[in-house]
Amino acid sequence: MFSKLAKVAHAAFAVALGAALIGTGAGAAHAQPGPPVVGGGSGIIIDNRFECTVTTVGYDSARRLVGLTAGHCGDPGSVVYAESDPDAGMIGRFAYSNHELDYAVIQFVPGKITPVNRIGNVTITEIGAPATFPQIVCKEGRTTGNTCGVAWGDVFQTNVETWSQMCVVEGDSGAPVVSGTTLVGMVNAYLAIACFGPEVGTNMSAIVTDLDARGGIGAGYVPI
Repeated sequence: MFSKLAKVAHAAFAVALGAALIGTGAGAAHAQPGPPVVGGGSGIIIDNRFECTVTTVGYDSARRLVGLTAGHCGDPGSVVYAESDPDAGMIGRFAYSNHELDYAVIQFVPGKITPVNRIGNVTITEIGAPATFPQIVCKEGRTTGNTCGVAWGDVFQTNVETWSQMCVVEGDSGAPVVSGTTLVGMVNAYLAIACFGPEVGTNMSAIVTDLDARGGIGAGYVPI
């Protein structure tokens, strides 16, 4: 059984890797001067119900400031807050959500975030091809932080997903998966047992291809 990783307030979904808004592993948020810092690995709160992780922040071909996260974290119109500073108010909305590939596009409100390419121990400089066995990949999640493991590759030859042996639990949905500083995928689910079962995530190559084919917000995406 696959368990997706969005945590939900008051009830833990067995099928969503998001995080409950009470008693999560993130600890208390503290206000900071200026707009909240947001990048790949930042925690976000969606509709005051779900907690997930930003995959990456950058610009689309129209120079809109956008970000990516897991599709099961929200639908178009869903309101996004920074977990690090929820008192800063709404920082963006979901502009598009693809539940088949399980990714979503967030359009940020101009001036409401400080976009960065490094959160924790993950730095993103470019988007690259999917990881293959036996590459080591790492992720930065709002719940479990930085974890690494061997990539098993595209186990079922789907051309859209990669399995790995990284620890992921609820709240890590959308976390960036990197090989070095190259963004190769996002965290979407785990198989059977949190932190022990293989992690399954959508390849960035599949996401970018879909974004460009669809057009509109997010098309031509490049990380900052």
